[in-house]
Amino acid sequence: MESINEICGIKAVLNNKVTGERPGFLSEEEVKGVRKFHATIEGYKPTPLVRLECLAEKLCVSRIYVKDESKRFGLNAFKGLGATYAIAKLVCEKLEVDIESIDYNYFKLPHVEEKIKDMVFVTATDGNHGRAVAWAAAQLGCSSIVYMPKGSSLRRLQHIKDTGADAFITDVNYDDTVKLAKQKAAEIGGTLVQDTAWEGYEKVPNWITQGYTTMAAEAIDQMKSDGSIRPTHVFLQAGVGSFAGGILGYFTNIFKYNSPVTVIAEPENAACIYKSALADDGKPHFVTGDLNTIMAGLACGEPNTVTWPILRDFAQVFVSCPDYVAAKGMRLLAAPIGNDKKVVSGESGAVGLGLLALLLEKEEFKELKDKLKLNKNSVIICFSTEGDTDPEQYETIISQPENS
Repeated sequence: MESINEICGIKAVLNNKVTGERPGFLSEEEVKGVRKFHATIEGYKPTPLVRLECLAEKLCVSRIYVKDESKRFGLNAFKGLGATYAIAKLVCEKLEVDIESIDYNYFKLPHVEEKIKDMVFVTATDGNHGRAVAWAAAQLGCSSIVYMPKGSSLRRLQHIKDTGADAFITDVNYDDTVKLAKQKAAEIGGTLVQDTAWEGYEKVPNWITQGYTTMAAEAIDQMKSDGSIRPTHVFLQAGVGSFAGGILGYFTNIFKYNSPVTVIAEPENAACIYKSALADDGKPHFVTGDLNTIMAGLACGEPNTVTWPILRDFAQVFVSCPDYVAAKGMRLLAAPIGNDKKVVSGESGAVGLGLLALLLEKEEFKELKDKLKLNKNSVIICFSTEGDTDPEQYETIISQPENS
């Protein structure tokens, strides 16, 4: 690993040895099965892939795409993909049926509903994952309990309650809230549905990570339909790394030795993936404290132990970003130039595009830009993983001037 000098508050670590064992649970065949299941859920349809032609021209690259996950299942975020698949797998496990032999309508059969109605799913979340778990549980007639870290948005709390869960804001940070959810699930005989893994708890997080890959498979199909064979660069944001590891793991399987250059972006006060890369000992490292950032969905201090090796082995650069990077991305998408389409992207969804724009605009980043081979031939994809999940904060941020 090679550390890059801090520029404008942004810190980066380059991976000069991209190699490793491709994750079998994120193979093309596995992802086809996940996507096939998602397609049976009422209301499923691929979310838009927005091509920003005018922005690409301004930044002197070939193409920029943004996958707009604010349109997913009416939940304003991508998390429903992971929650629906993991909960479905858990229910199948209880019923002793193979998920490949059924579709989503199976769970609505009266005799099935009767068998699963007492299942209780428990989770910890900043908002999006909890709302997705609550929604997925409610779809099956089951109950859910959601714990949120201190400082969580009251609006996001209400969204979760409105979706059918018992929900509470705790007085501890995200990682300690996960520990609390684990304890409560054990006490009541519930099932923990957490989107991060640790030793002894890998199965459910892996199912969640698999669920996220549907958006990547959709995006590749949409790019091909638009005349792009594959992306040359992918910008992925990370909290614990489940989403980023899932997308990157899938891409390494389908593109093999021709995988896109992958950039991992995190909030500076919760940059556990960056910190782990910087340590350069192959192990995950934790960030502690309050983890304060506007990127609430990325405010996680402990890497997912399953997806960390994927990121460590296959990502080209790990970046610690101040909050202004996410705010820049939000404003770019909220007020597009020329004929580009507006994308409503929340605080945790826009940091990738904000970082891309800074790398291409500012002369100070020329060395890093060149090392990443960002140039006129680059075809870049970013994933906007949430919309305005806190509308008041969203409006406040996009209305502020660039340097605030």
